[in-house]
Amino acid sequence: MMQCFYVVVIVLVFPRSESYVLRPGIWDFRGHPIAFEKADFKDAAPEPTFGGNVNDDAVVDNDGLPLTSSICTPILLLNGFGVGSFHQHRLVQEIFKNNQQKQDHRQIVYCIDYLGQGRSWPQDCQDGHGPFEANLRYCGQTWVDQVTSFIEEIILNDDEQISEAVAKRKVHIVGNSVGGHLAVFVAAQRPDLVESLALLNPTPVWGLNLPGWNGRLPAPWFPKIVGRYLFDRIRDLKTIETYLEAAYFNRAAYDRSLIQQIRDCTELSNGGHAAFASILWSPPINLDGKESEEKMFYQALASLDCDVLMLFGRDDPWCKPAFARRMLEQTPEHVATRYVELSNVGHCPNNEAPTATAFVLQAWWQLSREGRITGDPWFVESNNIVQEEWGQTQLMEKKSHEIELSLLDRVAVSFV
Repeated sequence: MMQCFYVVVIVLVFPRSESYVLRPGIWDFRGHPIAFEKADFKDAAPEPTFGGNVNDDAVVDNDGLPLTSSICTPILLLNGFGVGSFHQHRLVQEIFKNNQQKQDHRQIVYCIDYLGQGRSWPQDCQDGHGPFEANLRYCGQTWVDQVTSFIEEIILNDDEQISEAVAKRKVHIVGNSVGGHLAVFVAAQRPDLVESLALLNPTPVWGLNLPGWNGRLPAPWFPKIVGRYLFDRIRDLKTIETYLEAAYFNRAAYDRSLIQQIRDCTELSNGGHAAFASILWSPPINLDGKESEEKMFYQALASLDCDVLMLFGRDDPWCKPAFARRMLEQTPEHVATRYVELSNVGHCPNNEAPTATAFVLQAWWQLSREGRITGDPWFVESNNIVQEEWGQTQLMEKKSHEIELSLLDRVAVSFV
């Protein structure tokens, strides 16, 4: 990596008025109401729609004519564990700030809550014994299926009022933590739906596959007891605060409102205890969607056919840059990959460093539109510093061999 001889501080100044509108929606997945949000420019967004697909409305410009070529590849943001789409709001805001001067390229952003997370819960939950909970399993494959169906039925819905060229687009997926894990399997299982991946400190493992139960509700007595005890521990306000202290490098990047939002997610349904037990006992995801004891995240990476950006908070105590190095080494040679590291950022770059994250993502998507992802050796200059509300972060693009590994890192990576 070349040494930096000077520093450029990026100061992004935009009008304070919001240029976009964020609209809630509800979508049905296998009989379960799924909460999602859609962000679009104010002058392009139709009236809010509740209780159904928000994009049942025609996509039109200011003259009432269908928008086709001006619409960019849609963007889907996937959350980490235990939060809802509210955890993406800072990033959504920065994406539209960066896009204000490019309204000839209309951007549409979607966020979604996984089943059993955020505001997405089965109807009439009864601690795993409700009629809508029967045989339900809160596992990675369920969420992959949910995301895949959402892309097909909502984001790329073949509405008769949308041109065929627009309706058959792919999507850019941005996934943080377990959202990055899910994104890899969505792209591996359905390459026809995904234009590119941006993985923000993705977790390489998910699904403990504990013995004695397959995770399908209702739970036996022992998993039920364990799920109830642990769920009540992790949703304690002090526990949530302790987790955020570890996950975030900058304590000023989160406050009591985020802690309360996370807690509130656990109080929206009487199904949280059963859901957590199911998560603990469910198996990991397999490439073909079948059950397997084998953790196949790296095999899924090796099967990808879309371009991959890895954007890592350097100070993540769990999903460290060392894991990014192994991930980069697993992606196939024909796939264009880029790795960018953010200093002074922890596990959730989308929420802790939204300005820097949006800056990198916009550069990534612009190169994708222009077909230049494999072109310039550095699409993010390594001497760029972005000012966040609570401090500065430096953008550092690296090749896989330039990611430093400590002895502890080598040991940790060998186990997952």
